[in-house]
Amino acid sequence: MHFRISFSNQSRQSLVEHLEGAYQAANLRLVKRIHALLYIVDDQAELITAGPEAAGYLSGCWTAVIVQDLILNCFHVEYHPHYICHLLDQLGFSFQKARFVSDHLDEAARSRWLTETWPEILRLARQQRALILFGDEVSFAQWGSLSYTWAPKGQQPTVKTSGRRKGYKVFGLIEFFSGRFFWKGQIERFNADSYITFLTEVLAQTHEQLILIQDGAKYHTCKATKDFFALHSDRLTKFQLPSYSADFNPIEYLWRNARKDATHLKYFATFDALTEKVQNTLHQIAQLPAEILALMGRYCEALGVAA
Repeated sequence: MHFRISFSNQSRQSLVEHLEGAYQAANLRLVKRIHALLYIVDDQAELITAGPEAAGYLSGCWTAVIVQDLILNCFHVEYHPHYICHLLDQLGFSFQKARFVSDHLDEAARSRWLTETWPEILRLARQQRALILFGDEVSFAQWGSLSYTWAPKGQQPTVKTSGRRKGYKVFGLIEFFSGRFFWKGQIERFNADSYITFLTEVLAQTHEQLILIQDGAKYHTCKATKDFFALHSDRLTKFQLPSYSADFNPIEYLWRNARKDATHLKYFATFDALTEKVQNTLHQIAQLPAEILALMGRYCEALGVAA
């Protein structure tokens, strides 16, 4: 007996009816197969989301073969791995690359930021006609960066590298409503003095009220920087992102795109070649505010916050 399952309520009822028919026909093999499907349907979230280690496997990654083995061990029936993939797709799962999440996350603080702080920032910005500036820093390495690319099968692409452990460091701010991009590059390490210098230049380039959203880097929160914020409190209001919440900062998307254009699979024989390439890339990005606004849209959609 063969039937295609989309796992609606009607399909589940159909499974139950097929199960009753299998019992009446004394078809033990079909009974086991339908029980396996019903088990997966009823416990899909808990079963898959918990991960294979929770089910006793050594791997931390679900594969079709491991799911196949799980069903075989539990119900003594075997499904082809291709059908397992179709089954998981019907259940609302897809094969995805995982991402790291810090074990220091404060979920309560993150929730407050989304439900209380961010709406307050939007309200304040509209009331004051202020700019909302998401800030962060990045370092572009002279030894380049690797990425995926098409290449002949069996021939892994190679990229020359100088191996020099030196980076071009950049302060950046992107504006939520307009897509305006402020940035400043330097060779020296980030510190409070260079951060204050950058913010001073941004204040000089604007006339609106500024709402600055920053992370918890030490030079963002040290006494010298706090004194600077106090001195410019008439124009500059600071909000702190929750700890270890880079995903709450849309400028991370911009840095990712900048690396893709500036350093991915590139060779820099000299540090000057690196800085020239990074500067040209950032100048081009600054001329495309619509693309930065698109990043803001992705950010809002990903977090489920108001745009």
